[in-house]
Amino acid sequence: MAQQNNQLDRAKFCCSVCLDLLKDPVTIPCGHSYCRNCIQSYWDTEDEKKTHSCPQCSQSFTPRPVLVKNTMLAYLVEELKKTGLQAAAADLCYAGPEDVACDVCTGRKRKALNSCLVCLTSYCKEHLQPHHDVPPLKKHKLVEPSEKLQENICSRHDEVMKMFCRTDQQCICYLCSVDEHKGHDTVSAAAERTERQRELEGSQHNIQQRIQDREEDVKLLQQEVEAINGSADKAVEHSEKIFTQLIRLMAKRRSDVKQQVRSQQETEVSRVKELQEKLEQEITELKRKDAELKKLSHTEDHNQFLQNYSTPCLSESKYFSKINTNCLRYFEDVTAAVSELRDKLQNVLRDTWTNISLTVTQVDVLLSLPENMTRADFLRYSCEITLDPNTANTRLLLSEGNRKIRFKRQDQSYSDHPDRFTDRTQVLSTETLTGRCYWEVEWRGMGVEVAVAYKNISRAGRSHECRFGYNDKSWLLTCSTNSFNFYHSNVHTPVSGPRSSRVGVYLDHSAGILSFYSVSDTMTLLHRVQTTFTQPLCAGVGFCYNGSSAKFSELK
Repeated sequence: MAQQNNQLDRAKFCCSVCLDLLKDPVTIPCGHSYCRNCIQSYWDTEDEKKTHSCPQCSQSFTPRPVLVKNTMLAYLVEELKKTGLQAAAADLCYAGPEDVACDVCTGRKRKALNSCLVCLTSYCKEHLQPHHDVPPLKKHKLVEPSEKLQENICSRHDEVMKMFCRTDQQCICYLCSVDEHKGHDTVSAAAERTERQRELEGSQHNIQQRIQDREEDVKLLQQEVEAINGSADKAVEHSEKIFTQLIRLMAKRRSDVKQQVRSQQETEVSRVKELQEKLEQEITELKRKDAELKKLSHTEDHNQFLQNYSTPCLSESKYFSKINTNCLRYFEDVTAAVSELRDKLQNVLRDTWTNISLTVTQVDVLLSLPENMTRADFLRYSCEITLDPNTANTRLLLSEGNRKIRFKRQDQSYSDHPDRFTDRTQVLSTETLTGRCYWEVEWRGMGVEVAVAYKNISRAGRSHECRFGYNDKSWLLTCSTNSFNFYHSNVHTPVSGPRSSRVGVYLDHSAGILSFYSVSDTMTLLHRVQTTFTQPLCAGVGFCYNGSSAKFSELK
């Protein structure tokens, strides 16, 4: 109560025109006080009437009174400002553009604190006080301030709408219920609110439960992210250690080979040099004997010649039998052995890498993709496909970086290769495909065959084991000018769909999903396969018609 009295006291120092603390206060003859500018502006609008009145008591004055500053009020207002009551007066909160204004305030309106559904009026804090003090008004329903109070009034009867017509699903007044809504299913607005409140609470409960479920899902996904990151970090760390060990082992073996070769090199060189030295000594001795014989041959004294001559006796060289250039051990065999090791390691790495890559991509089964994927969704999984020339039949011409293929009558100049399709006009991609992949094939001519196949599909001959779609190692969609057809394990499935010169292929290897799409302005599913892929796949293209061509699109 003391606080309310303080608010009333503050109000006494406010101008009733601007509702703010008095500024340059003046008092007019009736005793009421105003801001000088406020009362002057008010009287300026009354100058045509020749009389001037008080905004509060309406007492008239003729002529217009001379305004004199009320020094006592001016002093008190200044004291109020010093003691902080200016802030208290500001608590009266004048209504802004976004606020609901008090319907009772005159002049500058304060912000409404509540709206009354009985009075259909909005009140500021001061004017709302009777609803807290007067017993009959205490029974009125107070709500948050609303600018839509007039919507509670029936436009036809100007009565408060306290009823609800369930037949027409609208609020009505009592007169409406006995007039145009007579015979309808009507209840009080409060009863309808109670029932719908229960529905609302049920919906709210469902929403809250959904929120709780989704929050749990988010937590699970966050845990999944942490698990994936942790597992990936461990895999990388362990892989680094293993590859480091392999590198160290290879480095040690390299060092061992180098050391053994150098040691054997030193032994062999030493042996050869020792033999070389002995042979050189023998050569020196032979040259000495040759010089003696030469000197003797030039002796003119026959007796002297005969006395000094003896038949030379050259013994077989004891080193001659040990020298055989064909038996000298060089190190070509070492190079061959190391090359053989390299080839074996390459084969092992190639074969095991396929398994490693497949196990890595198998973590991609956490979430399934939505059924109604757009082309933009598929493009997130786009992969670049190039064709392997070593697999191309000799009547297929590759171009544009091995992305385009054309069926020709004459053979192309390809070298022999065990991976080549010898009789079937087919070709496989260089890349092996695992995980989620998407690519598109643009085709021209009478028709083409868009396929995927295991890399170990047979290549030689014309049997079904070599032909896309006619064995359990390949899946094929044939595209012609008037039809689509799907083949697998020599089982034919007719396919319907809009004709298009562009076919999209989506592969989810770990989920076992293979889908073919007709691609134009929109994507139309032509055929979907659900199976289990046991090996990485290759993209493939085949031809039955001369002059037809296909190209793997560059997807951005």
